[in-house]
Amino acid sequence: MSRLYQCARVPAAVLRAARPRTVDPLLCPLASGPGHRHYSSKPQETTSFIMNSFIGNLETAEVFPFPEVLNEEQTQTLSMFIDPITKFFSEVNDPARNDREEHVPPEIMDQLKEMGAFGLQVPTEYNGLALTNTQCTRLNQIVGAHDLGIGICLGAHQSIGFKGILLYGTEEQKKKYLPKVASGEHIAAFCLTEPSSGSDASSIRSRAVLDADGKHYTLNGSKIWISNGGIAEVFTVFAQTPVKSPKTGEVKDKISAFVVERSFKGVSSGPPEKKMGIKASNTAEVYFEDVKVPVENLLSVEGDGFKVAMNILNNGRFGMAAALSGTMKKIVEKAVEHATTRVQFGSKLETFGGVQEKIARMALLQYATESMAFLLSGNMDRGATEYQLEAAISKIFSSEAAWEVADDCIQLYGGMGYMTTAGLERVLRDLRIFRIFEGSNDILRLFLSLTGLQFAGKHLGEIGKQVKGMDFGVIMSEGLKRTKRLVGVKTAASIADKVHSDLTLPADQLCQAVGDFGAACEGLLLKYRKNVIHEQYLLRRLADASIDIYGMGAVLSRASRSLSQGVPSASHERALTTTYCQLAFERIQRNLGSLTAAKDLKVDSSLSGIAKEILGHGSTVPSNPLGF
Repeated sequence: MSRLYQCARVPAAVLRAARPRTVDPLLCPLASGPGHRHYSSKPQETTSFIMNSFIGNLETAEVFPFPEVLNEEQTQTLSMFIDPITKFFSEVNDPARNDREEHVPPEIMDQLKEMGAFGLQVPTEYNGLALTNTQCTRLNQIVGAHDLGIGICLGAHQSIGFKGILLYGTEEQKKKYLPKVASGEHIAAFCLTEPSSGSDASSIRSRAVLDADGKHYTLNGSKIWISNGGIAEVFTVFAQTPVKSPKTGEVKDKISAFVVERSFKGVSSGPPEKKMGIKASNTAEVYFEDVKVPVENLLSVEGDGFKVAMNILNNGRFGMAAALSGTMKKIVEKAVEHATTRVQFGSKLETFGGVQEKIARMALLQYATESMAFLLSGNMDRGATEYQLEAAISKIFSSEAAWEVADDCIQLYGGMGYMTTAGLERVLRDLRIFRIFEGSNDILRLFLSLTGLQFAGKHLGEIGKQVKGMDFGVIMSEGLKRTKRLVGVKTAASIADKVHSDLTLPADQLCQAVGDFGAACEGLLLKYRKNVIHEQYLLRRLADASIDIYGMGAVLSRASRSLSQGVPSASHERALTTTYCQLAFERIQRNLGSLTAAKDLKVDSSLSGIAKEILGHGSTVPSNPLGF
């Protein structure tokens, strides 16, 4: 037990060391603000489902019951949008043309503006529609089902482009900028990434220095790969600023956030980038040369830019899972249409087991993604403040699931799927970016594991203190928990009263998974302590287990509601949920087992050795079989 106390501060030190390089700053919202809380040295209570799973605690407040957050008026408002928006994207917009011409035609942009698509969540007093996160999730599904290029244009504009003004803007800033961006008269862009800083946002070199008269900042620098960069009139720009510590008087560079207008002298942009996918969206480099930015255009306060950027990204991440669940649903429909009409070997494709498996697995991934999207957005609408891990999971899972679904559909189509006429190759190209931008999935997995381990480490440290203080209640509780683990008894609380009786087995599997997961986290902390940051093979497996745990919780909650309400699809949802949970549970057990299995650790070591040889050689090492 004394070793628990020794681990108390390990994850905190790990994350501080990791911030600049190992943990993606775009995805590591550790400062206080919307979407997360600031961690002191003492563990704080949280209702985050995933954060609690890192200590083996099955916290159900943000999972069960499945959120029902729309009132009658909001439901009616949303239903009024569904048909016209669906008809617009089905009959008016041409995604193939947009992709081919590599822009969104002006007449399409004008109609989107008329529908209010550029100001979905802007309050009505600023010319917006004031929709909730859940309402936006449903509309994002429609956009994702038809044209991801337009989805990026709209998302870069409002999910991140002017989101900083919504979250941190003064009343004067909101009055000045929100009406025009909400109407679409002005397009917005989010400017963070630079040539020298991708995942490492803290290394940006753009610089803003306060002039001697105290009225303007002089901004210099450039930003790359900026969505809407060539068409935006309003930019949220992040730059290093010298900030004086009020305590020590020492001056250090810290990131600050600014609202910058294209009309400011010295702002320019490069030509549109040539991209693999999402070609309809504009992506360009943006330059700032001796730009005079009024001091009133500072967002929040000097040195607060890192927090502002993190919260903007975190707040808008639910939209990705929403859009991609729509993409997947459309792809499944195309797969079903093909399987039920295409005849090979004298039978329709739908009769073959291999085809049935593909379609079923596609449906499982779509159902899980959609469940995550509405669970996350519903919790945000209910006032949840700490959802950064759940948001990260929804981004990772949806982007990888959508790619798998699109790839399987093309395989199902065969040669026809490879042709542009099927429309699938365009979707596949569009999807590839989602695993990279707004935080690469590889870095997000590190963020997920290390943030969770930080919380677990502080929890263990507190237990260690109580044990040293001879708190016999804690000693007995922790001792009983470890005894249960040794004899194979579940340590996480039962959720039998939270789920429908038809879902008892998958509910038990979730309970066992959370208990096993908490034990695995404790084991990693005790074994590796501060060096856990270097165990990226293990951290990835831990993250994958956490992703599956959230997926299980999301589908269990949704299916329980459907069964309880007797919706027509309830029986089918029960089958989806039991199957998904069985497969997820098996993956969790494999991933957790491989954290300590000698054979798996040996493979990890071998892989590292192979990679080092290749990197030193500059290419693959073996010579050609022919010798030349």
